[in-house]
Amino acid sequence: MTISSTKKVTVIFRIEAGCLGPEGVSHVDRFCVQARAKLQSLHGGFIDWEVVPRNDKNLPEIDYAINGKMLNRDQAARLLSIFDFEIDNFEMTVFDELPEMIDQYFGR
Repeated sequence: MTISSTKKVTVIFRIEAGCLGPEGVSHVDRFCVQARAKLQSLHGGFIDWEVVPRNDKNLPEIDYAINGKMLNRDQAARLLSIFDFEIDNFEMTVFDELPEMIDQYFGR
């Protein structure tokens, strides 16, 4: 399903440098670019992915927005349900992809 870019759900996925190992700080920016491309290929029809380093630990690992407006978790859950996704399962799928994306990044 593909929808107009103004109606896409923006998923902000914050990556902690530590998940990339002891030298993660030097890799996290490049990894985010690669991870965004991978995630965009999975659900790009209705999601606009923002994959960024998680520099502020007070921010959640995943946030949601639509047309520039941040959504709370209940709003995000309702919106994802329109696309037949349950928010907890959706997030679990994203986190399950992370080790594979890390392996691909490091060429393992």
